[in-house]
Amino acid sequence: MHAKSTDVNKLRRKLGIVFQSYNAFPHLTALENVALALRLVAKRNRTDAMAIARKHLSHVGLGDKADLMPSRLSGGQQQRLAIARALAMEPEYMLFDEVTSALDPKLVGEVLDTMRLLKSEGMTMVVVTHDIKFARQSSDRIAFLHSGRVCEVGTVSQLFENPRDERTQRFLQREHLA
Repeated sequence: MHAKSTDVNKLRRKLGIVFQSYNAFPHLTALENVALALRLVAKRNRTDAMAIARKHLSHVGLGDKADLMPSRLSGGQQQRLAIARALAMEPEYMLFDEVTSALDPKLVGEVLDTMRLLKSEGMTMVVVTHDIKFARQSSDRIAFLHSGRVCEVGTVSQLFENPRDERTQRFLQREHLA
């Protein structure tokens, strides 16, 4: 990553990132939000960008919301809009940073269902979450972090059934998950 020969912009094009805040442009429709990077970054013409944007909005269950402004969408819908926007650039990997933390508990499920769909389609994802149940059900590998440092990395069964690091053990006992 830090080598002088590394083309950081080329690496960035392989990544889709979804943050806990939706970051939608309030003056653009859902469709225009998804199409924007396709037009400005990927240099796609308007017709192609809009067709790709519609496809990705439909993929995350928002095909019927394409013409709405972000303020007319629920929090879960806005988060799925952010996922569609990231997917439109056709990344190889998706990074999710606490994507459900700002959502009402009722809306969390629709975002997690979208992430499960992506996993079932083979998308490689790195997910930062405090939702231990989701991590346990949906992960292949888990890294436990404490104070910003990786304490332990392993499969779901290794981490939950036989944690090696005492901080992981304490956390799982406190959460009654071990």
